[in-house]
Amino acid sequence: MSAASDTQRSAAAPVQTGAADRLYPLRRALEALGSPVLALLLSAICFSIFLLALGKSPADFFSLMWKGAFGSAFSLGNTLQRAAPLLLTALCVALPAQLGLTVIGGEGALVLGGLAASVAALPLDGAWPPLVQLAMAIAGAAAGAVWIGITGLLRSRRGINETVASLVLSYVGIALFNHLVEGPLRDPASLNKPSTYAIGDANMLGPLPGTGLHPGLLVGVIACVLAWILISRTSLGFAMRVTGGNLRAAQLQGLPVARLVMLACLLGGACAGLAGMIEVAAVHGRANASLVAGYGYAGILIAFLARHNPLAIIPMAVLMGGIGAAGGLLQRRMGLPDATVQVLQGFIFVAILASETLYGRFAWFQPRGAR
Repeated sequence: MSAASDTQRSAAAPVQTGAADRLYPLRRALEALGSPVLALLLSAICFSIFLLALGKSPADFFSLMWKGAFGSAFSLGNTLQRAAPLLLTALCVALPAQLGLTVIGGEGALVLGGLAASVAALPLDGAWPPLVQLAMAIAGAAAGAVWIGITGLLRSRRGINETVASLVLSYVGIALFNHLVEGPLRDPASLNKPSTYAIGDANMLGPLPGTGLHPGLLVGVIACVLAWILISRTSLGFAMRVTGGNLRAAQLQGLPVARLVMLACLLGGACAGLAGMIEVAAVHGRANASLVAGYGYAGILIAFLARHNPLAIIPMAVLMGGIGAAGGLLQRRMGLPDATVQVLQGFIFVAILASETLYGRFAWFQPRGAR
């Protein structure tokens, strides 16, 4: 059951229940919150069994994970830095999901957004830094929007499955990125790690004043809040939710389904492309293979954990950022390979998919008139 259909069921609930079932909103909120929490607990149990089979202590693992993610100011800063792009790549999944689409090509949009941002900065060398940064943001968001927009175009005009199309385009985008970075756009001075020319220290995004926090964190949080307002508080968002809940009903009501699909894909792609721009401008200073860090794929997991709710994406991105930040400490202290963290993420993703099959199945969570 998709998050969009869940939203439609929620919107219809007041009509079905009226004043007779005033506890239904509370039960619905408990189910929405309990589903990902239960999935996280189940994945922790399964992963603990996996650790025991390796002869490792689950208690030590989770203790070190907490320490590596939130145990100190440095750890927390590292966690928030990793969470910053995840906020935006999760929106790349969550926005099209409002229409019932499963778009998983955020990784390709992110790297191409970072590349476009780097290229946009080069002709403006020596210009006013805020102007350069604005040009980079526009270029990065536009590149991501175009790349995910192709998926929307294929889906709306040709009926091609958006999941397959976005995944294939993601691999194509990464291949195109590698070709350009290692070929026509390569800085000859980058010997061991092919990169584009540097954007210049003056054009780098510094930490948020007085906090030392990653600037992308603020951008990501603002984007999540704006996405929630769009989805929950505007007629456009309502049209998107109606389309996701019942495509046939949306068509009968005369809603512009094809344009809604394109808009959701363009907005989602713009978010992923903006994440690539921020990684270049705040972390790397140029486009290189470091951009291909799996942020787009992790965003898929976060969006599903949050049930495609933009506000719920914020804590879930911090959680997944913490898991990633703790990988190095776990590797040093417990002798575990860095891929162990990815195994945990795999368990979480499977548990989330399993919890989706149970969502809405228990009578206690249903409106009183629907039981």
